[in-house]
Amino acid sequence: MVVDDEKIIQKSIQAAYKSENMEVTIASSGKEALSILSQYKFDLILMDILMPDIDGFEVVQTIRSRQIHTPIIFISGKSEEYNKVLGLGLGADDYITKPFSIALLISKSKALIRRTNVYSMITEDLIVGPFFFNQKTFRVYKFEKEIQMTAKELSLFKFFMKNPKQVFTKEQLYHQIWNNTAIDDNTIMVYIKRIRSKIEDNPKNPQYLKTVWGIGYQLDC
Repeated sequence: MVVDDEKIIQKSIQAAYKSENMEVTIASSGKEALSILSQYKFDLILMDILMPDIDGFEVVQTIRSRQIHTPIIFISGKSEEYNKVLGLGLGADDYITKPFSIALLISKSKALIRRTNVYSMITEDLIVGPFFFNQKTFRVYKFEKEIQMTAKELSLFKFFMKNPKQVFTKEQLYHQIWNNTAIDDNTIMVYIKRIRSKIEDNPKNPQYLKTVWGIGYQLDC
């Protein structure tokens, strides 16, 4: 995702990444970027600092407070040393000043994505949308705030987090979590309702743990 309000920068970066077979999503403001990040995941974020609403420093601070660990590169006209120190201190992975070399940006981007992919293969933590599951402590967080769950609720939610976007029938869930082929519809529905009451802003209109009518349930984030 490219977060920059300058159309020329947007178009040049988008063209460069597309030539490398990389899909690009554009956000023209900090608020738009945070809204997009509440719904979608990215391999990399390019962040400008000076924007019309929320500056890039505040956006990055918010991103990291939500336990979103996507690599971030600041691209900014601010070349002062203290801006670089502040940006990296807030959680950015790199800082490139404008005007910059597209070739260098692409090279740094690929290196960060490779490093992150390797790390994600060995880490014991699960990160899906705003949710962070620490498998060492068996605790789950939403936007850095811990969600209190029972052991069985945690097991069920962990299963969804390990398989985001996938739809599971009640039979599959009961077999995976309760290790039983004799399905109990009421048990599944009770636990789904309990988890929604803890992770959703409006449990009656779930944003994350959704019902796929006629099939089952999925974690959509």
